[in-house]
Amino acid sequence: MAEIRIGIVGAAGRMGKMLIEEAAGTAGAALAAASERAGHDSVGQDAGSFAGLKPLGVKIGASAEDVFAASDVVIDFTAPKATAAHAALAAARGKALVIGTTGIDGAEAAAIREAGRKAPIVWAPNMSAGVVLMFALAERVAKALGPDYDIEILEMHHRHKVDAPSGTALGLGEAAAKGRGVALADVAARGRDGITGARKRGAIGFAALRGGDVVGDHTVIFAGEGERIELVHKASNRRIYSRGALRAALWVKGRAPGVYDMADILGIKG
Repeated sequence: MAEIRIGIVGAAGRMGKMLIEEAAGTAGAALAAASERAGHDSVGQDAGSFAGLKPLGVKIGASAEDVFAASDVVIDFTAPKATAAHAALAAARGKALVIGTTGIDGAEAAAIREAGRKAPIVWAPNMSAGVVLMFALAERVAKALGPDYDIEILEMHHRHKVDAPSGTALGLGEAAAKGRGVALADVAARGRDGITGARKRGAIGFAALRGGDVVGDHTVIFAGEGERIELVHKASNRRIYSRGALRAALWVKGRAPGVYDMADILGIKG
């Protein structure tokens, strides 16, 4: 069986390097192409050497279009605007795309969904199997407990993370809102400061902490009268994300156009 040709955009980032390593070490996959923004000092270097591996014979280029041309599946952990452009490339070429970019909202999200009409896309705020299970649990618990229990979502990440709340926290909020049969946009409380008044019944609150080198901690709190239930996930190594992304890449090759998520891959779609 032929190896699936993997392309990586944003190859010089923290996740990009880890994805190069994961692609090189995953059975059934082979790194076919990699790119980074023009002018970055990684451009022109061997991707394997840049990631601390032996040379792989694949140079990091400056063209995302070249990555799509050379690959069966492209993995994208970049930035929202860039990801929207990459989704358009996937649609134009009918190539599969795995998106782990966070902070996507509004126009970028619409662009991804539109691209999913012509290309198979896996789009997940978190590639960890454990977090995907947490999404399912958050939905189920929210449905079972109802609005008598206040929902608060707390997340903490390293000091370099640029978006808040995290994509995973928002995904957990979406899951809880779905369990209650409401739209998250109608009930989200994403910031409290000063005299805010009493908590609104049915609100889903968010709090974001930043500091140190925390990979990613997420807690969903269901606070009722006399008791509190907490769902907790703590990531200690980013490899869970790169491993999940490669799993998604192997799964999505050859699928029909559409926007999928990790629950589809794990077979736990509600």
